[in-house]
Amino acid sequence: MSETLDLARELIARASVTPDDAGCQALVAERLRPLGFALERVASGPVENLWARHGTQPPLVVLAGHTDVVPPGPREQWRSDPFQPVERDGRLYGRGAADMKTAVAAFVTAAERFVRAHPDHRGSVALLLTSDEEGVAVDGTVKVVERLRARSERIDYCIVGEPTSVARLGDTIKNGRRGSLSGRLVVRGVQGHVAYPHLARNPVHLAAPALAELAATEWDRGNEHFPPTTWQVSNLHAGTGATNVIPGELVVLFNFRFSTASTAESLQARVKEILDRHGLDWAIEWSLSAQPFLTARGALVDALTAAIREVTGVRAEVSTTGGTSDGRFIAEICPEVVEFGVVNASIHQVDEHVDIAAVEPLAEIYLRLLGKLLA
Repeated sequence: MSETLDLARELIARASVTPDDAGCQALVAERLRPLGFALERVASGPVENLWARHGTQPPLVVLAGHTDVVPPGPREQWRSDPFQPVERDGRLYGRGAADMKTAVAAFVTAAERFVRAHPDHRGSVALLLTSDEEGVAVDGTVKVVERLRARSERIDYCIVGEPTSVARLGDTIKNGRRGSLSGRLVVRGVQGHVAYPHLARNPVHLAAPALAELAATEWDRGNEHFPPTTWQVSNLHAGTGATNVIPGELVVLFNFRFSTASTAESLQARVKEILDRHGLDWAIEWSLSAQPFLTARGALVDALTAAIREVTGVRAEVSTTGGTSDGRFIAEICPEVVEFGVVNASIHQVDEHVDIAAVEPLAEIYLRLLGKLLA
């Protein structure tokens, strides 16, 4: 029997589709309360956040994660109910099994074991949980960070339990993430009849050379920690739906995933220069959802890689690939942030699952990490 596996099952059984927490954080809080954790509920809109801290002195080590999950999709495509955890063929199935209720369960049991073994440990250990990571992420971790900053509560080390492993537990940790900058570009033309193009100005034709240049531009070459910045069109729309009408405007949705070799401001300026040079009548609405962050090798990365190797025998690769996470908010008040969790191959998929054999080793890695930083 595995205490961590049992808790993971309990969490999966709560249908916490973002932003609904469905009682997950209350379950965690009731486990931590008897151990002397100071519990703080930080609610914002429909979102539940939990800040649970044991100890008052630095250094402060934070275990951060989310209790919300993405919708399960068509239930009939699942072999079993996504919110009724099922063990099958050595795997635990259910929505959130990999992303990231197993990590939350491992956080809890690791913290419990650490405090019981070291009731007078140096420094502090805290859990930060939100139900707004899979959603718009405006009422979740960012709100807790704002509260901590307002009262000058500094985090020294943070591990985010995102599913970072690729082929087996421990093969990859993330020590940074790229930034994310989105734009909604409108190119204006003149609507008209396709039989009289001289009386119209087709914004698709006008914008095509500029879009081709944007797609071909080398924004930067990256650096030793990050791949080069990329620009991608995610949606393009023009026209009324009729085949005989030249559209009056073109709408293009695009996104930059950018490294520390560029800034949001420099990318915006280069886009403006290209559009202006092509003589377009244009407007852009910008949305910066994440700044890039990087944790250099130091106490946290070294302690985590050592703990992984002790438990699994695996030498972890340190990587900055992938999308965004709540680490981007925590990095604003914490100098060392890393992400580590289970294999991510099934996240957001039908029949999401985690290898049962990886559940207790994950908790043991977190426990050893706490020991190296605080014991």
